[in-house]
Amino acid sequence: MKAVIIGGGIGGLSAAIALKRCGIETEVYEAVKEIKPVGAAISIWPNGVKCLNYLGLHENITALGGNMAYLAYNDGHSATTLTRFSLSPLVQAVGERPYPVARAELQNMLLEQYGKDAVQFGKRVTHIEEQQDGVCAWFEDGHKATGDLLIAADGTHSVIRNWVLGYQTERRYAGYVNWNGLVDIDETIAPADQWTTFVAEGKRVSLMPVAGNRFYFFFDVPLPKGLDEDRDTLRGDLKRYFSGWCPPVQKLIDTLDPQTTNRIEIHDIEPFMQLVRGRVALLGDAGHSTTPDIGQGGCAAMEDAVVLAIALQTNSLGIEDALQRYQEKRNERVKDLVLKARKRCDVTHGKDLQATHAWYDELKTETGERIMAGIEDTVMGGPLA
Repeated sequence: MKAVIIGGGIGGLSAAIALKRCGIETEVYEAVKEIKPVGAAISIWPNGVKCLNYLGLHENITALGGNMAYLAYNDGHSATTLTRFSLSPLVQAVGERPYPVARAELQNMLLEQYGKDAVQFGKRVTHIEEQQDGVCAWFEDGHKATGDLLIAADGTHSVIRNWVLGYQTERRYAGYVNWNGLVDIDETIAPADQWTTFVAEGKRVSLMPVAGNRFYFFFDVPLPKGLDEDRDTLRGDLKRYFSGWCPPVQKLIDTLDPQTTNRIEIHDIEPFMQLVRGRVALLGDAGHSTTPDIGQGGCAAMEDAVVLAIALQTNSLGIEDALQRYQEKRNERVKDLVLKARKRCDVTHGKDLQATHAWYDELKTETGERIMAGIEDTVMGGPLA
């Protein structure tokens, strides 16, 4: 069996590694000549970590992940702690730790595991065609790839998604802009072993520890899309949006490097149930593009990869039957994750300010049990729970 995989990001490489471990031949095609990860870092929750463990990467991810032992919410104006608690009960309940990691390092880890030389870069797919005994993909440079099945892991702007669905999908603007990057850990801004989030005004500022004595940071601000802002105005933009916020937030703005800080308008796509057409399967953002508000985008792609590999490895009724079983195991799960993230997005970012302020009040009495119960529910819905 041979699988053609379109996309060399987190989802595509996870699928390639998983299929390779099952003895399935793979070819990976990536549109860009050099992968530059979108976003500075990613939070990998225990369901995603378990998928990486399944891929033989436990020691690798442990080395790259930050020590996120505690979680805290602080008032953005006064820096007063609203709630702070240990994540140890969550770890004990689900059987694995969460690991925030730098995206570039995660990407390199996956490339090295699969074999960077085996990925064909600069191959932008134009169209595909299913034939009687397989699938063909054509690329801008004239190259043609054939396989018994095709995995479309070509991201939120997927070329193949519309072919699978039979209709055009549109990305939905989630209503906020996210700035993110990496800085050296500074405990006058936040503790080194804690996920710290400052909240107020439907905005948030968050810091997570990653390996190498660094914080992954991000700022969220509800804004119209299409504003004329870039790295040249970045520090001034953040100073304006967070005027009157507490000293740790101001110090973070002063510390960050605008030239390595990303500005992203956050989108998702309305969930759909069809992930498969014949011998073609959608995987990762191509099949369930989500906002990052519950930190499950990358984890869901890894889950896809594991479920797909198991379905192909254990099924004796043929490729199309295996892909249908993959779809049946994944479509409700990924729909749930997209909608959970959307709901959390709206509360966090002040879509209904009354609901947002009610959440701030809830945080003042939060012991950690409610938040960890929500995370546990999400994590335990994964395939390797």
